[in-house]
Formats: sequence, structure tokens, C-alpha cells
Amino acid sequence: MQLHISPSLRHVTVLPSKGLKEFIKVKVGSRRFSYRMVFYSLLFFTFLLRFIFVLTAVDHIDGETKCSTIGCLGKKLGPRILGRRIEANVPEVIYQVLEEPVNPDDRQTGVEIPQTLEDFVAELRDSRPDAKEFAQKLKAMVTLLEQRTRNAKVQEYLYRHVASSSIPKQLYCLALRLANEHSTNADARLQLPSAELVPALVDNSYFHFVLASDNVLAASVVAASLVQNSLHPDRVVLHIITDRKTYSPMQAWFSLHPLAPAIIEVKGLHHFDWLTKGKVPVLEAMEKDQKVRSQYRGGSSAIVANNTEKPYVIAAKLQALSPKYNSPMNHIRIHLPELFPSLNKIVFLDDDIVIQTDLSPLWDIDMKGKVNGAVETCQGDDKFVMSKRFKSYLNFSHPLIAKSFDPNECAWAYGMNIFDLEAWRKTNISQTYHHWLDENLKSDLSLWQLGTLPPGLIAFHGHVHVIDPFWHMLGLGYQENTTIATAESAGVIHFNGRAKPWLDIAFPQLRPLWTKYVDFSDKFIKVCNIRAS
Repeated sequence: MQLHISPSLRHVTVLPSKGLKEFIKVKVGSRRFSYRMVFYSLLFFTFLLRFIFVLTAVDHIDGETKCSTIGCLGKKLGPRILGRRIEANVPEVIYQVLEEPVNPDDRQTGVEIPQTLEDFVAELRDSRPDAKEFAQKLKAMVTLLEQRTRNAKVQEYLYRHVASSSIPKQLYCLALRLANEHSTNADARLQLPSAELVPALVDNSYFHFVLASDNVLAASVVAASLVQNSLHPDRVVLHIITDRKTYSPMQAWFSLHPLAPAIIEVKGLHHFDWLTKGKVPVLEAMEKDQKVRSQYRGGSSAIVANNTEKPYVIAAKLQALSPKYNSPMNHIRIHLPELFPSLNKIVFLDDDIVIQTDLSPLWDIDMKGKVNGAVETCQGDDKFVMSKRFKSYLNFSHPLIAKSFDPNECAWAYGMNIFDLEAWRKTNISQTYHHWLDENLKSDLSLWQLGTLPPGLIAFHGHVHVIDPFWHMLGLGYQENTTIATAESAGVIHFNGRAKPWLDIAFPQLRPLWTKYVDFSDKFIKVCNIRAS
């Protein structure tokens, strides 16, 4: 018998040995293998092995127990492959200890607390504690470090408060030297402006700026930067308002340092008849405010001694004690229509700004019937400064505030504002301001805590025209993230915040933007040891 198998493996032929052509055909199933299928199968298994290798490597890096059997490996990798979460292997007792409330009385008692991470690790190696003891030591150390960090932060805020609220000896020296010059030198007592220029003070064809300040050096920088950057200095009129004690030094400075052809007027509050006769609501409110603050706030010592409040809350309360918030110079802007009854439009300037461009285009802005042209502070690249809304300043937990205003309404900034005095006189803005000051006093200062901006937001509500942010860059006294290049691109920069440029706590990289307008060769500047850095 002979056996013949076809090359395709589909047929098998059996021939008898007698030579008969009788044969049997046996059908055999197909046994053809595809090389492509073999290739993809190998590729799949290769990928699978690599995937398993990566997962086991990660487990090894994480410090998990090694697996020496396929079963163990399946238990570990199975949940991951199927997308299920592997339960943490942290003992429950650790969570229990860490979640227990901290008792302040226990911080000073018990075992010695490790002072550093190295001490903590060394103690663990020596004592080999169980999970509960480990959690107790860890919690004690973190609590101690947290308390120390808080104390350091509070002390920093206290020192900054003292530094920003005190008068530097250099500025005190400058005021005394100028006051002495005013009493002994006739040239320091010149009429400002001279008689022939007095008509310009009420001429609405000029660009009128108003600056309220009791800081001679700061006022000199504002004035110098305004005039030096003006394209029309002969049409600039700067009205400087100061208090009685600063009037003589201020007049002496601008008498001896004229900024011709610009016109400078220096007036004290005591020169305004309506402020010295009868009752002035804003001044009465300031006196009441001072009494309430001293009675209920307890001063900086009581604020710092509070161990339950967060550092940023303490910082806000310390800032509320700053003398500037109770200064007439800060509140006087609400009486601008009465102070300048003949003027139609003015630009009001704070004394911690620097002007870097010509401001005459501000008179071409169409205010559309609004009173206050200001920059909004709720949008911008700087999220720290430009993220202010009504809820940032007003207490919306008080029902009187909550029912009257929208907490998400965009706030705006004081510092460089265009005031249409003609439109202002047709409103009740000043009366609204005084009304809300009284409401805040009645509520034990619970409507807002500090400054003239919160009542200003209320009084000018619905009367604000938004202007381009180019005209007013804020925050140079709060944080140092602003670069020189960014600051130089703004028309007006504002050192609002504690780090004023004339203080030692000023940010050194931003201070040159202010000091460039100080003449350090001046005899008064030199004798009082006022330096660029």
C-alpha cells in the first residue's frame, strides 16, 4: 500500500499494493497558518509583558512588597488593569490621631517634641514606635511648626504696621527744616501762585489737578513727575491741599522749588471758610470713628494677642489702625465740589503715585454724564491686585449691605480719578457718603473695616465711568511681582499698600521709579540724609 499526501495537506490518497486504481480520498481540515497572524500575536504578547514590567517597577519604586509568584502578581495588577482602586495600606489609627482636634493646653506638656525633620527621623529609628505613637509625634511636631510660622507671620505684619504708620526721621527732619526756613526766609513765604497768575486758578481752559497731602517729599515727587511729563506744562494748574501743621513746610518747598511754567497753589484746610465754620459731617464722622476704634479695637497689642484669628485677618485689622485712614487728607476728596466751586472738571491725585506720561488726554474722555472716571480692579493679569469686587471691601454678612449691593460687582480704584464736578453737583453723592459713614458707626464699624474706598464705592455707585487701565497701575506697594518694564509701560503707577517708596520697607527694584524725581543734590534733601536707597 502506498500513501500520497498533497502539498496543500487537503488530500490523502491510499493506493493498494495490487496496483488497482481504487483509492480512498480522505478530507483533512485546513492547517494553513498566516504569518501575519503570528506577527501580531507576538507583538501583543511583547506589549503585555512590557506593561506588566512597568507596573511592577512602579510598585517597587513605591516600596510595596515584591511578588514572587504569578498569583501574587495577579492580585496586585488585576485591580489596576480593571480600573479598580487599590485601598491604601495606612493604619486607621493614624487617621484617628491626626483628625483629633488640637488642644492648645497640650502643646506645652507631654514628651519632648522634635524640632526638625532630622530629629524626627532619628527618634523614629531609635524608638521604633507603633502607628499610634508615630502619628502623635508627627502631629505634635507639625502643630509646633505651624504655631511658630503663624507667630512669625504675625510679628512680620506688626513690624510692617509700625514701619508704615510711623514718620521716618528723614521726613520729620525735612518738615522741621522747611518750617524753620519758612519763618526766617522771605523767599520761602512767597504767595503761591503769584498775583498775576491767580485768575488761572478758576480758569476752566487749564488742566486742573488736585493733590491732598501732608507729606512734603511725596507731594514734590507727584508735582515734579506731573510737570516733567506734561506736553503742555504752561496749562497745568496743581492745587495742593494740606493740613495746618504741614502748610508752612509745603509752602516753603514750592516757593523755593518752582515748577514754572506750571502753576502751583498751596492751601491749608484752615484757608477754606466752609471747613472752619459750622459742622462738617465728614470731620465729625472721623472723630467718632477714632473714638469707636480706640474703644473696641484695643490697639495693635490686643489685635496681635488674639491667637485664634488667621494672620491675614490680623494684618487687615492692623492696617485699619493706620493713621492715614483717619486723616482729613484721605476724606477731603468727597468735598471737592465745595472746595472748587468754579471748576468743572479736575483730576484728583494721591501722594503715593508717579506720573509717567502726559495727562492732558484725560480731558478729552467723554464721561457720558458720569461723575467719577476710574480704573476697574476686578480684571487684569495681576490676580493679586486686580481681583477686587464689592465683596472684597464690604461685609455682605451684614443684612444692610447684603440687601443693597451685589457682592460680585466690580470695584474701582482711588489714586488717579477724573471728577466731573459739574455732574457731581447735580447728585447726592456727598450726602450718601455721610449717611453710610453714620450707618457704619451705628453698626460698630461692621459694614467695612478700613479706608475711604468702601464708602466711596457706595457713594459713587452708578456714577462711575470706566477708563483704560493704562492710566492707573496699582499694587506697587503691596507686592514685588511687577517688573520694571511693566511698570514703565503705564501712564500712572500707584504705590498703594504699606511699602511706600519713601520708607525703608519699599521694594528695592521698584523704588527707582519714584526716586528718579527726587533731587538728591538739594540742600534740604542732603542735610536730612534722604538717600536713593
